[in-house]
Amino acid sequence: MASLTVHPDRLLPAEPGVRDIARRLYGAVRDLPIISPHGHVDPRLLLDDRPFADPASLLIQPDHYVTRLLHAGGVGLDVLGVGEGPLSEDRSRAAWRALCAHWHLLRGTPVRYWFDSELADIFGVTERPDADNADRLYDRIAEQLQQPSHRPRALLRRFGIEFMATTDDPADDLSAHEALRADPDVGTTVAPTFRPDRYLEPGRPDWPGLVKGLGGDTGDYEGYIAALEERRRYFIAHGAVSTDHGHLDAGTEPLERHDAERIYRAALAGQATAAEATAFRRHMIFEMARMACDDGLVMTLHPGVHRNHHPPTGHRYGPDTGHDIPVAVEYTRALQPLLERFGTHPGFHLVLFTVDPDVLSREIAPLAGFYPAVYAGAPWWFLDNPSEIRRFQQGVTETAGFSRLSGFIDDTRAFCSIPARHDMSRRLDAGFLADLVAAHRLDEDEALDTITTLVVDQPRAVFKL
Repeated sequence: MASLTVHPDRLLPAEPGVRDIARRLYGAVRDLPIISPHGHVDPRLLLDDRPFADPASLLIQPDHYVTRLLHAGGVGLDVLGVGEGPLSEDRSRAAWRALCAHWHLLRGTPVRYWFDSELADIFGVTERPDADNADRLYDRIAEQLQQPSHRPRALLRRFGIEFMATTDDPADDLSAHEALRADPDVGTTVAPTFRPDRYLEPGRPDWPGLVKGLGGDTGDYEGYIAALEERRRYFIAHGAVSTDHGHLDAGTEPLERHDAERIYRAALAGQATAAEATAFRRHMIFEMARMACDDGLVMTLHPGVHRNHHPPTGHRYGPDTGHDIPVAVEYTRALQPLLERFGTHPGFHLVLFTVDPDVLSREIAPLAGFYPAVYAGAPWWFLDNPSEIRRFQQGVTETAGFSRLSGFIDDTRAFCSIPARHDMSRRLDAGFLADLVAAHRLDEDEALDTITTLVVDQPRAVFKL
């Protein structure tokens, strides 16, 4: 049996003098509240506040970071229960055994860091998982999950989450959010996020039915725009602070009104060409920025992902099951029409994310370093690992400064990984700032002020909380 080691200095600099500075900086922010302006936790989880069913449904099934690594190592997604509802006891144990038997596949990944932190800090696990102790660890975690201390709301309070945004369909009635806002026992502010991607893609075969579901008279382009504006107002009334957009590219070229109306009519009839559908979607991203200037919602943009790269997996298990793959993306020319019109608009906030690491320093940092509206989104998804975060800290901060950063974004469905992800970010920020202090580029009081700002003040300001 090997012990599960969660070292107090993990991720801090190795050089003793710099590490001492980093310890002080990290210690100042370690227990500050978590601000989570973008994520995918189901609000009904918190509304119902039922005990989590079992370790596999909590720690494996919803976390495609985990399932994709296991799948790459030869573990079938069916073994892990991907895309399914609650598992039987036998299947849940089988999924957990598969994880423990393949624990070595997580070595060197941020998933291992998060998982170690979850097991040790939330469940008091002191053994490194393996095939021999899988059932013993399962029983230990399952027993705790039945206790009041490990129900969703209790963990929400324990994690210190002050604000958490979910991701929601524009046609959602947001009843879960409404109930959460009315319940004084919740404590945390849980806000919806307006995610209209599929309503802006007229090339989808189901698009005519989708836009009809927005409500109102969507028989023509004017009614479609009015319906989207009304849904945004509805979200704002239910606490939304931002919209989220994740298309293949970052194009924002507006159409002439008559062209938008013509393509809209053709798309409703199923007759729009692929080129017309792309042009309309790019036009609508421009329109989303125009609406944001009117209603104040923060706009976040994260293009550059080939969704459902393996169609057989998508057909069998559904979307968001680990086979979305990054592609190269361009921002400078693509965003120029939008930023020419709105980049200096008072109150407009545009947060740019990417899964193309070269774009962060080459394009996003210079854009954020000029346009008052633009903020550089933290590394996420495939980039939310120590090496890419350090690269971001150097490449983006050197060009745009700390004030143009979004603050950390956890972007996760895996509820129990939220504090581990934020802790990793705080440790890496402490290490980066400690290096600046040791190199006499910052005084320690400035570093302390900076890390505190990054953890709580910056996300509050960027997302207008």
